[in-house]
Amino acid sequence: MTSVTGHSDDLSGRTALVTGAGSGIGRACAVALARAGAKVHLVDRDAESVADAARETGGTEHVVDLAAEDPARDLPTEVDILVNNAGLQHVAPIHEFPPERFTLLQRVMVTAPFLLARHVLPHMYQRGWGRVVNVSSVHGSRASAFKSAYVAAKHGLEGLSKVIALEGAPHGVTSNCVSPGYVRTPLVENQVADQARAHGIEPEQVLADVMLTRHAIKQLVEPAEVASVVLWLCGAHSGHVTGSTFTIDGGWTAQ
Repeated sequence: MTSVTGHSDDLSGRTALVTGAGSGIGRACAVALARAGAKVHLVDRDAESVADAARETGGTEHVVDLAAEDPARDLPTEVDILVNNAGLQHVAPIHEFPPERFTLLQRVMVTAPFLLARHVLPHMYQRGWGRVVNVSSVHGSRASAFKSAYVAAKHGLEGLSKVIALEGAPHGVTSNCVSPGYVRTPLVENQVADQARAHGIEPEQVLADVMLTRHAIKQLVEPAEVASVVLWLCGAHSGHVTGSTFTIDGGWTAQ
């Protein structure tokens, strides 16, 4: 029996696949899983960034556009841990929102996770063990104006995760969501810089007064913090944790 102080996150002999692994949360997850001993497949559409992340983790890179018709086609099926992390954002009022962008966000953040789960679940079922972790968002349970596609996609991902949990339970497979607030990723940092220039204020002011107004803790979440929760959900002490959502939001949803 593994003690609480033992190697509860030892993933030696496990194979993980992480999407959006070239940077940000996905890269942090790939690093954490590799350090725990897992063999990691890194998926991203940016060839340069995913190759760099693969060198850092000793993993295998796969340059894949998750919006493609069959993004799982050339990816391995022998996967024990699936981390659906890839995502993108588009901000516009509904009456001006481009329908093709709405469809794109659903394909990347709902359809692709479904297709990837469908691709790897037979292997997990055969082995009697598996972990599906979906990187959702506070917007999986809360809404913000002008983010109709993102909010709809994250709500859909939360629902998909629960169905996988119910179907996977008899086979030793768990499925959960990790739902952060604003995370220090290149995308968010660029938004901070743009807002600072637009408003003529310091970046710290943007965080406190613009982006983090609903956070009790006025700091961005670090990617490694999200990755640590993902890693725990893949470890020895989380076998009965399934169909759940873990928020890392600085107190946003407490209000």
